[in-house]
Amino acid sequence: MTSFVEAARREKLAELVKRGVAPFAYRFDRSGAIAPALEGFRDDDATVHRLAGRLILLRPMGKTTFGHLEDRSGKIQLYFKVDDLGAEQYEVVKLLDLGDVIGVEGPLFRTKTSEVTLRVKRLTLLTKSLRPLPLGKEDAEGKKHGELSDPELRARQRYADLAVRPAAREVFRVRSRAVAFIRKFLDARGYLEVETPVLQPVYGGASARPFTTHSDALDATFYLRIADELYLKRCIVGGLEKVYEIGHDFRNEGLDRFHNPEFTMAEWYEAYADYEVMLSMTEEMVAGMVAELFGTTTLERHGATLDFKRPFARRDFYTLVRETAGLDLARASEGELRAALKRKDVQDVDRLSGGKLVDEVFKNFVEPTLVQPTFVLDYPVALSPLAKLKRDDPTRVERWELFIQKREIANAFSELNDPEEQRRRFEQQATLRAAGDAEAQQLDEDFIRALEYGMPPTGGVGLGLDRLLMILADQAHIRDVILFPMLRPE
Repeated sequence: MTSFVEAARREKLAELVKRGVAPFAYRFDRSGAIAPALEGFRDDDATVHRLAGRLILLRPMGKTTFGHLEDRSGKIQLYFKVDDLGAEQYEVVKLLDLGDVIGVEGPLFRTKTSEVTLRVKRLTLLTKSLRPLPLGKEDAEGKKHGELSDPELRARQRYADLAVRPAAREVFRVRSRAVAFIRKFLDARGYLEVETPVLQPVYGGASARPFTTHSDALDATFYLRIADELYLKRCIVGGLEKVYEIGHDFRNEGLDRFHNPEFTMAEWYEAYADYEVMLSMTEEMVAGMVAELFGTTTLERHGATLDFKRPFARRDFYTLVRETAGLDLARASEGELRAALKRKDVQDVDRLSGGKLVDEVFKNFVEPTLVQPTFVLDYPVALSPLAKLKRDDPTRVERWELFIQKREIANAFSELNDPEEQRRRFEQQATLRAAGDAEAQQLDEDFIRALEYGMPPTGGVGLGLDRLLMILADQAHIRDVILFPMLRPE
């Protein structure tokens, strides 16, 4: 149902058309953006500027009207006067609404209050807004009321959120700069960016439930990828040696503060490297990203001062479990692990066993203590079916995870390249699947065939870009760093 306000806008639209004003223009040639125009202003400057953007304030005062125009670089005050525009164009000013996209032309001047303002000599309506944006209004203290404040509505109508909140736009500028930094960092080190299949006949590279689809042309089941890993390793087998991919992965799991079923991963793999090489490289990347984006190595985030100066802390997996849970994983029984979890009021622990049980202990006891950037090294074999055994301890694997603010941000291995051992690990996963573990990995015969041709020693990293952006952009929910996150249908 059209509201009274929307009906009034449509009446203005009809009146504009009646006056011969095109309400949806094709093009407007700007002389530049708003911010550079303001920065370059001098009091004796008579330069005529052609600016365009969205009208976010309009204050009629008889034969004059003040407004604010906003583009991606900033905002500027506009001064409309009937003597400057003529009676016919000034009538168009009266038909404008907040949210309209307009083009203006004229010189800059300084008002009595010293605000640099554009004196509008020519007005062009570029797009008539038929639905009012939730811009809100400022009270006497400068606080806004009536703006888009509901977090879910912001995510559902991201276009409106971006239009009215500069802070929302800044989040995605930070995101874009972070992605660009990763590309620049890897390109400078000789990495090749590649694209691997999103639709896969066998899913793998992580433990997760996939989304399933069907190819009518091939009459076959396919899966949306849950990780890029196995295809990137195929590239290593093929001799590409250094490869990376920044792309979307999909896991058919729940939605919460840290999980969205569609998410962005950056993964990179390097032949002749191991997990130590990848640790140093990841540390350099993350520290360098923070320094480039913010000009500092310390960030204040959610009540904590995060220190990104190198080196980051390095901690042993087993030692952390012993310190936080009082458990020696080398000797503790599954009963002792379950008892520890029950003390934390973790539900359904009697259904857990093996690696799942150890993982829950780590999540509940260790993760809450990992606030500063910390590498946790040398995981149990049961948690890592794609990693090589630790050189001096066959009960563990050469794997690390990077934690920041109590959450895993990145994961890395000395990659398993023994095809026979990989087959045994996959078969163990198949046993878990048969026992009801829907997240256990599938046996990928083609991947094993690739390993049989010979994969060089390889180090690999997967970095969760969305979680890292939550920290960099200071956002409490993953949906706030994804432009269009998954939401329950309206």
